[in-house]
Amino acid sequence: MIETLKTACLEVRKAVKGLVGTPEGNTKMGQGAGGDISRKIDLVAEEKVIETIKKSGTNPTIIGEECGTMPGNDKGYIIMDAIDGTTNVTRSIPFNCCSLAYATDTMLSSVVDAAIVDITTGDLYYASKGNGAFLNGNKMTVRKSDKIKQDEIIAGINISGVSQELLHSIGPFISKLNHIRVFGANALELCFLARGYLDLFMDFRAKIRPTDMAAAFLIVKEAGGLVLDKYGNTLDSDISSGNRFSFIALSDYEIYKILSQDLNLFK
Repeated sequence: MIETLKTACLEVRKAVKGLVGTPEGNTKMGQGAGGDISRKIDLVAEEKVIETIKKSGTNPTIIGEECGTMPGNDKGYIIMDAIDGTTNVTRSIPFNCCSLAYATDTMLSSVVDAAIVDITTGDLYYASKGNGAFLNGNKMTVRKSDKIKQDEIIAGINISGVSQELLHSIGPFISKLNHIRVFGANALELCFLARGYLDLFMDFRAKIRPTDMAAAFLIVKEAGGLVLDKYGNTLDSDISSGNRFSFIALSDYEIYKILSQDLNLFK
C-alpha cells in the first residue's frame, strides 16, 4: 500500500499545482464532511486520490475530510487529508500538503503506511510501520541531543481560533519557549518535527481530526519521535472522521519532562 499512497500524493501535486492561489481553485463548493468549507482544490485533490486508489486494484474504506466515509469491499482504511493547509493555498502561502495513511483497523495505532507530499517543494515524506521514516528516499530521524536546553527548543504550536480560556492555560507554557513557529498545516509541521527542524509540535484545541494527522502520526513515530495525548499518555484515537482530540508530539521525552515539570500543564 505504501507505493500506492506515494503515487497518490504525487498525482495530487500534479493535479492541483495550477489551482493554488487561483480564483478557480478557491471556489467554495459547500461544506465537507469534516465541517469545513470545501473548495474546488480540495475536491480535485480528493478525486485524484480516489482515482489512484481504484487504479491500484484495491478497494479499502476511504475516510476523507471532504467526502466523509466511503465504504469499500476490502479490509483496511485509507485516511486522507487531500489538502492540508487549505487557507494557505487560498493566499498562495507555500506551506501545504497532501496527507494519506493506510490503517488495518479503526485506531490510529493501526496505521501501517503513510505518505505526505509538500505541494510546493515536492518533498515526499513516507513511512511503513517498523521500517523507519524517509524523506525523498533518505532515512530521517527526529533531532536528538545529549543535553537538551530549554532555551534552545524550537516549538510549533497551533493556536488558531483558540479560546481565551485555553490561551490562558497554555500561556505559562508559551512563555517558557523562546522559539515558536506557526506555519498553518499540521501534517507538514509534524513532518518538520520528524526531520529535525522542530523539537515539538502541539495542538490542544480539541479540534484535530484523524484525517489531519494519521499519516504524520506514523511518520513521527517511525522517525523516533513521540506522540502523546494532553495527559502525557501515548496518543491513540478512533479514526472516524467525526472524532477530535488534542496532542503533543516531541522529539525526545526529556523535553516533555522539562516542560511538564515546570508548568504542571498536563494534569
